[in-house]
Amino acid sequence: MSQEKVIEKPLQQFVVQALKLEGDSLVEVIKQALDCVDTFVFAELLECPNVIALETTPHAPYLHALRMFSQGTYLDYLEKKECLPELSDSQKKKLQYLTIVTLANKMKRIPYDVLLKELNVDNVRDLEDLIIEAIYSNVVSGELDQQSDYLEVDWTVGRDVGVNDVDNMIDTLQQWCDSCENVLSTVQARIVDANRTKQEVLKHRAAIDNEVTNVKKAIRTQIQDEEMSVDTSGPTKKTVKGTKPSGAKFWNK
Repeated sequence: MSQEKVIEKPLQQFVVQALKLEGDSLVEVIKQALDCVDTFVFAELLECPNVIALETTPHAPYLHALRMFSQGTYLDYLEKKECLPELSDSQKKKLQYLTIVTLANKMKRIPYDVLLKELNVDNVRDLEDLIIEAIYSNVVSGELDQQSDYLEVDWTVGRDVGVNDVDNMIDTLQQWCDSCENVLSTVQARIVDANRTKQEVLKHRAAIDNEVTNVKKAIRTQIQDEEMSVDTSGPTKKTVKGTKPSGAKFWNK
């Protein structure tokens, strides 16, 4: 799924006007919103009571066109073209841009053959020109891989959320939660293993330290025993010079 870029919403000006206008004047506001190069979401305009009221008037096709730009694609437009007002070239191109956004929400890498079909473009050259225009219009950001024939999407503008989209979002969030639970379980298991390994290392180190201490004691005891053995043997007795041997007799002349 593509990362949506948060941008300023200029739709508010059209909403304010729509709340005050009816009939042809309101239709003109809808046309302006569809033409605006910075407007890619239309939910607030669709919620205006005056816009909703167009459903039962001869201007209903413009309400349907607004809904098409809100959540539809270019192929949807072609299928329902008979029931919709004639779109200008800029409006058709804008709807093609929004179709790329919808595709990008389903796949990060969009093959050329999918784009050619969904955008109703005849050849790769025109397709690449259209994608480049969408990139320069800040509708989508990505790179064209002309060797592998696909568009790799970095981010896109956001589109209005539909009923089906909510279900998909719930499924996606549930999958994300499940993945988080799996990761958490794995991390906890690794922590337990790490603590067990730590205890084993500490126990082994304590055993080594104890063995070293015992060896030191043994060496020290051996050295002391050897010193004591040397002391008990002692040196041989010697006659000290200048002393008189016992029992010796001296005669006076």
